[in-house]
Amino acid sequence: MEEREMRALLAAVADGSVAPDVAALRFKTAPFTDLGYAKVDHHRGIRQGAAEVIYGAGKTSEHIAGIVANMREAGQERVLVTRLAPDAAAEVEARLVAVDPSLGAAFAYHELPRVGIVGGLPQADGNGRIVIAAAGTSDLFVAEEAALTAEVLGNEVVRLYDVGVAGIHRLLAHADDIASAQVIVAVAGMEGALASVVGGMASCPVIAVPTSVGYGASFGGVAALLAMLNSCASGISVVNIDNGFGAGYQANMINHVRIPSA
Repeated sequence: MEEREMRALLAAVADGSVAPDVAALRFKTAPFTDLGYAKVDHHRGIRQGAAEVIYGAGKTSEHIAGIVANMREAGQERVLVTRLAPDAAAEVEARLVAVDPSLGAAFAYHELPRVGIVGGLPQADGNGRIVIAAAGTSDLFVAEEAALTAEVLGNEVVRLYDVGVAGIHRLLAHADDIASAQVIVAVAGMEGALASVVGGMASCPVIAVPTSVGYGASFGGVAALLAMLNSCASGISVVNIDNGFGAGYQANMINHVRIPSA
């Protein structure tokens, strides 16, 4: 159960459309299920505002499908699977169909970022818009991981792709999008300069994501990582190399900060 689902359930109890006993039963669901190969955390959404995400790399298709089915059975409407290889995605879909044909129909796979989504995208309910800016087309596998993560978590996402500093006029053409963003994710390989440029244009937090894209001296993204860590632009935070998921998740947290009422 995610925080938005918990709030909706409490509102339904308040307006009388759901009986308190029914709501209590939903909350009494075991905090986790031990499947033997995984302990599925069902209360993470209540604690942190977002449900557990499945990291697909290193897991068998049987394990991934089993975790997805268990989460859905426990009432989790949407499930995000990251780093899911294409052949594994096909096997996961087949296994979900075998468990429940509706699960297979609810499964969508995005090959470029290797992301699987069960249950579709929710209506955006963040405080503003998240801008995902990618320096080059080669960086899109990371940028799309960030964008889809943010969308699954309930954010409106604006994509600015192929806006690297080699043709900086392409980025400047989107100055309005940058100025109006609640948070920006800047994705770049090579020398990683995009984050510094965006950081110098924006008044919101900027999350820099170095990618492993580049020639030999880029050292698999280390050059971009160090450049972003050493940026002179204020307000930039940096996640790990190729960590689009981490950037999208952090952007979601910023975009959903709630200011307590007086």
